[in-house]
Amino acid sequence: MAETLLLAPFWPLVVGSLAVAFTRGALQNLVSVAAPLLALVLVWTVPEGSATVSWLGMTLTPVAPDATARVFGTAFAFAAIAGAIFALDQKSTAERAAVLLYAAAAQGVVFAGDLLTLFVFWEVMAIGSTLVIFANGAARAGIRYALMHAFGGVLLFAGIAASMGSGGLALRAFSADSTASLLILAGVLVNAGAPPVSAWVADAYPRASWSGAVFLSAFTTKAAVAVLIRLFPGESMLVPIGLVMAVYGMVYALIENDIRRVLSYSIVGQVGFMVVAVGIGTPLALGAATAHAFVHILYKSLLMMAAGTVLRATGTARLTALGGLARSMPLVTAAMILGGLALAALPLTAGFVSKSAIMQALAEDKAATAWFLLTAVSAGSLLYAGLRLPWFAMLRPKVDPVAAAPVPVTMFAAMALVGAAILAIGFVPSLLTSLVPAIADVAVLTPDHILFQIMLLVAAAICFVMLLAILAPRAAITLDADWLWRVAPAMIGHRASAAWRAARLALIPASDAARQENRLLARAWVRMTSDAGNWRTGDIALAATALLGIVLLIAAL
Repeated sequence: MAETLLLAPFWPLVVGSLAVAFTRGALQNLVSVAAPLLALVLVWTVPEGSATVSWLGMTLTPVAPDATARVFGTAFAFAAIAGAIFALDQKSTAERAAVLLYAAAAQGVVFAGDLLTLFVFWEVMAIGSTLVIFANGAARAGIRYALMHAFGGVLLFAGIAASMGSGGLALRAFSADSTASLLILAGVLVNAGAPPVSAWVADAYPRASWSGAVFLSAFTTKAAVAVLIRLFPGESMLVPIGLVMAVYGMVYALIENDIRRVLSYSIVGQVGFMVVAVGIGTPLALGAATAHAFVHILYKSLLMMAAGTVLRATGTARLTALGGLARSMPLVTAAMILGGLALAALPLTAGFVSKSAIMQALAEDKAATAWFLLTAVSAGSLLYAGLRLPWFAMLRPKVDPVAAAPVPVTMFAAMALVGAAILAIGFVPSLLTSLVPAIADVAVLTPDHILFQIMLLVAAAICFVMLLAILAPRAAITLDADWLWRVAPAMIGHRASAAWRAARLALIPASDAARQENRLLARAWVRMTSDAGNWRTGDIALAATALLGIVLLIAAL
């Protein structure tokens, strides 16, 4: 259907990206907000049915609307709207154009109806997000980010190419039982931030600007979750992978000093919840993964906005340098607390609704180990997000707090918009369940469920008080898996160079007399070999025989 293709939600964002690049001032601001607004409208008005086109003998389906695509598309469009409002004072035209291209590609990924279209938007998404990082002048981090996503893209493309013989380009459920499907799964998991390549999230996202990190936190990893839901529902190996992600993200978030690195590790941990749910694969679990992706985009955008506001106002996001900002930045403090409590699934917040769905899916599937582990991680998330961040950054008394410069009111307006959505879903869960009917039967606001969650969070708060000295931020370098590609190559190269220098010193005579003798022998050899006529017949025969013997030996081998 041509109409379906023409009304695809990514078109306004693509056009908006081009328009932003060539406009300035109020018109640029208008385009930045209007493009994602129109995309949100099209998410729900694009007609049902697949739009197919023929290209090089292949039938492609660039747009295939379904319920999952509309939920993810809604979340992406809302994040783009809020992010655009937050970034209205951003002076970098390059970043403002890049984020709309990035958002367009994310829409293209979730609405794609075939593997090749998905791959094309996948790569455009990598380009857009890399440009967001480059726009802040973080060239080295941008290059590392681009290389990591190029690696994931190669894996994905190789898997798609290898799978075409068995099922063509159609989007379908795969089992990780062949080389092709394993390559596709590996390529998607790179974007999801699964260990051992998850360190790219904490390496790259904090290098973006105060506004760019908001967009980065919303799209790439959640688009990967959407692809996992489509391609690998019920894949059992995703359960342990997701559990490792959840624990890994929590542990590193607890020890980080930079606010945005804390939140970046938290992204990995929370995506782990979604990956576990996809691995369970029941309709409730897949709906819970979708709902949690939606909610995660909300509270992580709010937290990144709060961190970005602190960074812009004070010039730093390091917890060791902050403290005592609650008096001068009360609204930012409230936003940080709300986002942290939603992440920790406090009742009457959106996080409580989506995590309840995940935990019920695990309980119904009798996945006891996963249930207990994710319950512990959920309590642990209160330590770093709901308590550690706001306490050390905003509430901790400090004799000489960092001065906070004024920030535009539009930044507060964006945080208010996202915060209102978090509370609205928390108080009225049907707002979310109407989008994801698969979780409609989950009991959320029941007395026993609320009491259990409050007791869990109170226990976590007691642990925070007892471990306050241990959880205090420290200025240090966190050793992570990125050591393998950031430090190890340089270390290996340095040691190889040292070994080569030592070998040369051992092989080359040290004394001047020996070096002089070597030079004389070399000159004599040159004089002897410069004219073959000076060679004696016996010498020539001996050399020829030796060369022939070498040739025969090689041939025999």
